[in-house]
Amino acid sequence: MRSISILGATGSVGTSTLDLIRREPKRWRVVALTANSRTDELAALAREFRAEIAVVADESKLADLRQALGNSGVKAAAGSDALCEAASRNVDLAVAAIVGCAGLRPTMAAIEQGGTIALANKEALVSAGYVMTEAVQRHGATLLPVDSEHNAIFQCLQGNAMSDVRWITLTASGGPFRTWSAEQIGAATPAQAVAHPNWDMGAKISVDSATMMNKGLEFIEAHHLFPVGLDRLRIIVHPQSIVHSMVEYRDGSTLAQLGPSDMRVPIASALAWPRRMETPCNPLDLAGIGELSFFGPDENRFPATRLAREAAHTGGAAPAILNAANEVAVAAFLAGQIEFTRIAALVEEVLNRNASAAPMSLEEVLAVDAETRAYAARMLEHA
Repeated sequence: MRSISILGATGSVGTSTLDLIRREPKRWRVVALTANSRTDELAALAREFRAEIAVVADESKLADLRQALGNSGVKAAAGSDALCEAASRNVDLAVAAIVGCAGLRPTMAAIEQGGTIALANKEALVSAGYVMTEAVQRHGATLLPVDSEHNAIFQCLQGNAMSDVRWITLTASGGPFRTWSAEQIGAATPAQAVAHPNWDMGAKISVDSATMMNKGLEFIEAHHLFPVGLDRLRIIVHPQSIVHSMVEYRDGSTLAQLGPSDMRVPIASALAWPRRMETPCNPLDLAGIGELSFFGPDENRFPATRLAREAAHTGGAAPAILNAANEVAVAAFLAGQIEFTRIAALVEEVLNRNASAAPMSLEEVLAVDAETRAYAARMLEHA
């Protein structure tokens, strides 16, 4: 029996992880489950899986969590310090699935234990890539990528040398607006943006997919996970979301990982690593799919990938600024404050201000993040 903690248990990655654990309960002992504010869902999961502790990030929800847990015996806690304490518990595997920069401190707390972290929080490496990777090396931790694209690359690299890699290609579905005109995109609503054609994801990630910023963030994340150089990373649009990413080697061979559009596949890869496990996902029916198509990204209609690439090449604090500005812009779009095309425009405007030097600690990363959010918010007020 292996022990596991899931940071972000009520999100799409967290619930998919627990679905796999539910199917093999004798293999897992759930130690900690966390959520942002969904106390009823968190309590129900903690009861079902007999977790040792349930933590809600919103401190005002602690009483609700305690009431929902009742006499289950599950310990209740709340707040950022409690999240980090839960993340730092000694387990065989910690799943880092808290969306956004809210997951930075808990992810670092898990890394500092020197264990194995299944990383689904891309913002951790986008905003704090060098800080995080240095901590991984210093503490002897292991990062297993859970994003479908990075997990695909991870699998395609197995048994091969980085020096033999010619290209790493990240595939993108293109999102729900791939075939829309610029005029249609300009009038897109939040409901349309979160309706991803292939994947079932949370609202923020779905909007990022619609703007293509999700792929831009993954580009930066791949740079830290697979250090082959920025000039060997590229993005290609693949609407069917069957090929999750590819690695081309210097001998001309290209290895690709294929699978259904179901996050339980890459999660299972991380849970069972270095072996395999059963999933309930339907096998691929390539004959039924018929054809797989690929297109170059259109950075005129979807400039987010260009912004991310430029931020990666600029370095310093630029990736952290990119991520923070995007989170503010996406939240404003979902709240009906700005138009869809204003998301990337706001990010670019924030990036065009003087970027500071590379943050050398998590505290410096968080300071850049807070300063950028405040600046972006002021820009929204005066728009």
